[in-house]
Amino acid sequence: MAVTTSHQPHEASDGIARPRPIKPGNPGVLRAQEENGGLKANSGLSNFELSTSGMSSGRSTPIPPDAPPSAVFISSARKQIRAQQKHRLFPSIDYAARVSHFDPKSEYRDFRGFFVLFWIGLAIMVITTMLRNIKDTGFPFRVGVWALLTQRVWQLALTDGAMVASTALSLPLQKVFRNSKGWLRWERAGMPIQSIYQAAWLALWVNWPFMLGWTWTAQVFFTLHTITFLMKMHSYAFYNGHLSTTEHRLSALDNPESASTAAAVRYPRSSTHLDDLGQSAKEKKAHKDEEDALAQLREDLALELTSPLGQVTYPQNLTWSNYGDYILCPTLCYELEYPRTASLQPLELFWKTLAIFGCIFLLTITSEEFIVPVLHDASLRLNDISSTSETLLILSETISLLLFPFMVTFLLVFLVIFEYVLGAFAEITCFADRHFYSDWWNSCDWLEFSREWNIPVHHFLRRHVYGASRPYMSRNMSTLITFLLSAVGHELVMGCITKKLRGYGFLAQMSQLPIVALQRTKWVKGKELFNNIAFWISMILGLSMMCALYVLV
Repeated sequence: MAVTTSHQPHEASDGIARPRPIKPGNPGVLRAQEENGGLKANSGLSNFELSTSGMSSGRSTPIPPDAPPSAVFISSARKQIRAQQKHRLFPSIDYAARVSHFDPKSEYRDFRGFFVLFWIGLAIMVITTMLRNIKDTGFPFRVGVWALLTQRVWQLALTDGAMVASTALSLPLQKVFRNSKGWLRWERAGMPIQSIYQAAWLALWVNWPFMLGWTWTAQVFFTLHTITFLMKMHSYAFYNGHLSTTEHRLSALDNPESASTAAAVRYPRSSTHLDDLGQSAKEKKAHKDEEDALAQLREDLALELTSPLGQVTYPQNLTWSNYGDYILCPTLCYELEYPRTASLQPLELFWKTLAIFGCIFLLTITSEEFIVPVLHDASLRLNDISSTSETLLILSETISLLLFPFMVTFLLVFLVIFEYVLGAFAEITCFADRHFYSDWWNSCDWLEFSREWNIPVHHFLRRHVYGASRPYMSRNMSTLITFLLSAVGHELVMGCITKKLRGYGFLAQMSQLPIVALQRTKWVKGKELFNNIAFWISMILGLSMMCALYVLV
């Protein structure tokens, strides 16, 4: 062969003929051999040349004709893997029918990067604010709102502790109602006594900040905390009162001749669907015609007295430890038992606590720099004019300047309450159900928003307002009463904060019902993008408008 006649210069003296070294091929342009006999790498070289040059032929050891099927398939698999590992000079691109991440048809839901971007944007806001303040005043921050936050802190803490402790009277009252054999039973005088106590309790603690002359920041916290514990106390008392009545009925069935055989009343749970609230009596009525109606009634009553997880039965829950645990649990609806996590995670609790103080810091900066100065300037300008047109112009300008600050404030308030405060208490109590909100940012109407942005309050209203009124009135009337009570609560909060009763919040809340009715007509229903845009515009505009009206008018 021609390739064997050439020798290396330094090896010519030994008289041994050696093959000339072959320059290795570029692995980037070598193509894997196809099974159908396609182009082979180094196809012009013999096996002897490849073996002596140190290059592989790309083939495995030949399989003998009588090889077992297992060896044949193993050899084939090795060939396929080696072929896949070889690269083309210009790799092919796989094209397919796909949609973008933001397309409405996309199933992609992970947008955590925008959450990170939100915090980075807030950090930029804080840094630029600090630099501007250093330039203007020589100090990085203004201290007006900080001074309000630090006034009478110990007085606020002691008052808040007394308010929370005063709700514990519900426990001894429940024991009295349960042990009574006469008029003090829950279904007789127990419910009115508890209702009167709750009304007096609310009147006392709502007026307490006014008597002490607290700042508006202290009133924001205390009023919201008071309403929260009013709902917790109401749920605890009325659910245990219902269980005491159920226990008395079950005990009375030991003498069925004189006991009531009416169907068992199932107390609506927070997870009960609205359409199922009025179906209990109909479902139980069918058992009256059965031979085991009495046994079925006993079973229904016993199930009502047992927790959903089956570990606690009334009245085992009437203890101070159970009540203290309920007070700390991040829920407004009392149950005999809650699902729990295996253990507390200290690091998770640390990060949530740190995030709480971080959000409070950002809320203070936003109020100090972008809300209070705008309202103060507008108030001074309104004092110097008397024209209606100029007044409307100043109000419009003020509302426009508050749009972005209140959007940021709303998002921060949502995060600090539903993600961090409730999450921290869930971690402390090992409370496993941490579904405190849903994707309210995709809401298409106000009913959907009310269900998803504040799930604990939604569960309370559905269980103790809508569910309690549903057996006595129509669905639309129960919905109206639920919205009416919610509107009164919002107006109470705004009145305590601004020390004004104007009714703006009440009207805004009640106006949601006709808006929802309009959005559910055939001309608007189903247009999700349009309805979501309308929701966000009304949300952002409504927040700044409410603030401007309550403060300036």
